Amino acid sequence: MHGNCDPVLFLQDATIVRPGGETVFRGLNWTIHEGETWAMVGPVGSGKTSLAEVLLGRLHVEAGAIGWPFIDRLRATGGAVSWPSDVIKRVSFREESWLFSYARHYYQQRFNFIEPRDDLTLDTFLRAGTSASDDALRAAAGRLGISDLLSLSLIKLSNGQMRRARIARALLAKPELLILDEPFMGLDAAGRREVAEFLGGLLRDGLRVVLITRPETVPAWVTHVLELGRLVVRWQGPRTDCGLQIADCRFEALRLGASNLQSAMAVLGPNGSGKSTLLSLLCGDHPQAYCNDIRLFGRQRGSGESIWEIKRNIGLVSPELHLYFTEPLTAFRAAASGFFDVLAARPTTPAQDATVRELFDHFGILALAERPFARLSTGEQRLVLLIRALVKAPPLLILDEPFQGLDGRLIARLRDWLDRRLHPDQTLLFVSHYAEEIPRTLTHRLRLEEGRVIERG
Repeated sequence: MHGNCDPVLFLQDATIVRPGGETVFRGLNWTIHEGETWAMVGPVGSGKTSLAEVLLGRLHVEAGAIGWPFIDRLRATGGAVSWPSDVIKRVSFREESWLFSYARHYYQQRFNFIEPRDDLTLDTFLRAGTSASDDALRAAAGRLGISDLLSLSLIKLSNGQMRRARIARALLAKPELLILDEPFMGLDAAGRREVAEFLGGLLRDGLRVVLITRPETVPAWVTHVLELGRLVVRWQGPRTDCGLQIADCRFEALRLGASNLQSAMAVLGPNGSGKSTLLSLLCGDHPQAYCNDIRLFGRQRGSGESIWEIKRNIGLVSPELHLYFTEPLTAFRAAASGFFDVLAARPTTPAQDATVRELFDHFGILALAERPFARLSTGEQRLVLLIRALVKAPPLLILDEPFQGLDGRLIARLRDWLDRRLHPDQTLLFVSHYAEEIPRTLTHRLRLEEGRVIERG
């Protein structure tokens, strides 16, 4: 660890605005010193990701001051640093760069043949933009548990595997400061534990880290906590003085509770076990859905039904759907697209509009209805997509890690909605790596490992 109290960066009575003039923060004061590791926490929409953009130097300081003293010290010793983002790297939810963009692909492509000219392997992704040696690349991949995936197409990686890959790539750039936006999102219990231990080792080696995460997943090596609330700082200081329910990561196993529904199932298993593939077979997105004996809603798959007849009976939210939802829609129109099972706007009836509006109001985001979906925070986007899955009250509701990016208050509210509002004739399939997210309605458990069912009950 850095052994002195020199400031790394500071914000002094800072007013931050977006390019369009919207105020993001007003009167913001925060200083990070050498030797401190901060966790940034707060509810959905509180500005955590926006503050990360401030640290990267990508949002304008209209009043007050911002400084990066550690960059000044680097320059004084001969370091060539033009912008803060030259030496500060951030790993966020979505990879959108010159190298890879989900807008250039479609969801079903991850299950199909990839044209060689469109292919980007994990190995190529890790090598791009870095002069890291083969040994350094293999070491980083090995420490993050993805060394056996190097030859795979990037688009075919699971959500958790992609998160590990992006952390590895950021580290190969040898940053002076690493901002990790929900690094445990999408990882199973073992993966979260391994990544936490790995990052703890990097801290001991001298890497500066700012962590954005949920209070219940703050690792033991975090020394300070910054709590945001609706674009203001609620509290900041040593984690030992924090009044939040901050708990060291224990990554407990999942447990099922009592049931209110006739049929509800938890689909469990580690990253890469086949959960997303199984769900894609049910939804008709995987081409092998039509060459295997799969029966859904009383019909064998491939017996003449169209993909739209399949999707009409299914409501879906998943990390992959979130990644590929790139259409320029408002939050309201994005949610309303769930009536038609498309990722584009369609005309809606007054009754359909009323259903969307009622759900927005119930979950406290009616004020976001006309905001562009792309300008919402990751958590706000996930909530909109969850509403999208609920709007038509489908016979089969598939919720694949639906609460990623949400705070504890919203998760409790959503669990309560699922327990109380789902109809007896609806079936729920629920995927999560967190015990506290599992609804009480679940009646069955299916556990996968390496593409095989190892537990059913």
